[in-house]
Amino acid sequence: MDRSRSRSPLRRPRLLTAAAALALAASGLLAVPSAADSAPPTTPARADTRATPADAEALPAHALVGYLHTSFANGSGYTRLADTPASWDIIDLAFGEPTSATSGDIRFSLCPKTECPNVETEDEFKAAIKAKQAQGKKVQISIGGQNGQVQLTTTQARDTFVSSVSAIIDEYGLDGLDIDFEGHSLSLNANDTDFKNPTTPVIVNLISAVKTLKAKYGPGFTLTMAPETFFVQLGYQHYGPGQWGADPRAGAYLPVIHALRDDLTLLHVQDYNSGPIMGLDNQYHQMGGADFHIAMTDMLLTGFPVKGNTANVFPPLPPEKIAIGMPASVNAGNGHVSTTEVNKALDCLTKNTNCGSYRPHGKWPTLRGLMTWSINWDRFNNWEFSRNFDSYFG
Repeated sequence: MDRSRSRSPLRRPRLLTAAAALALAASGLLAVPSAADSAPPTTPARADTRATPADAEALPAHALVGYLHTSFANGSGYTRLADTPASWDIIDLAFGEPTSATSGDIRFSLCPKTECPNVETEDEFKAAIKAKQAQGKKVQISIGGQNGQVQLTTTQARDTFVSSVSAIIDEYGLDGLDIDFEGHSLSLNANDTDFKNPTTPVIVNLISAVKTLKAKYGPGFTLTMAPETFFVQLGYQHYGPGQWGADPRAGAYLPVIHALRDDLTLLHVQDYNSGPIMGLDNQYHQMGGADFHIAMTDMLLTGFPVKGNTANVFPPLPPEKIAIGMPASVNAGNGHVSTTEVNKALDCLTKNTNCGSYRPHGKWPTLRGLMTWSINWDRFNNWEFSRNFDSYFG
């Protein structure tokens, strides 16, 4: 997620990385498988069918997840938590960041008043959290973001991560944790080839840390993840550095997702700021329309052979644990699509209607919903994204 101050953040390094993967594939080095500030809207009522497990019990049948710029303003301006509309079912506070990349020591604070003149006080912020929770909403800390590289290279960093994240959750009375590790936070060692049995320290330590937090806070603890496509769906084509010394980050989220799938509340991959990604039809898909979201989400719901190896399949996740990640406006990130394209993607995946050139491998009416970067950019865009969500699922 981009927390830069410009109004049109385009994370070119990430695009170049994925594009480089495409170039490698073309050259044969990658294995190609055979296979503006406005008043909050009035929110119409949505169905509140409860789901299991316990950490998802408070979520409606279809949920909207949004990131709230809490520690910075960005070009979208600062939005107080109390002013966030009731449309948002999970509010991710962006961001908790480490004191250094390898310390594991996560810190969180409200945006400085010099940057955000309308920032609330600590007491007002904590009161707003309780008010949202009283409405049945989940408020959690998001760790990482574009600037917050987190590498748990040692067990000491792992333990510091657990204690520092716990301190934030306890201080603010939060519901859980969102893992938004980007950049070089996660990568795979050359000999780490089985996503079911990872050995790379940054992967193993993250899994252990999250399991410790889940055990500490119990079944009601919410856990979400927001990886980029490079770290997930690219794993269909390439996993880790391989024999050719390719990018070691390719597919690096897969062992984390797999190890924590029973603990996971929601996975919402960022279907934006992405290069071309190969889908299950063995065709490259690019951002800009419904087909990209359909193809990327189908991979999560159908499962796929990692690095094309049919003997090593990443199993599908249940639709109740999947939300589609999209930018809220053209300012929010590369890959924004119109609400018409958003609805096409939802129609195709949940009803098998209105599909384009890509046909998914199933129909999932219980797909949990959408995630967006961000609540602030949605407000900047007159709440178009959340209004459309409420209208679609209303």
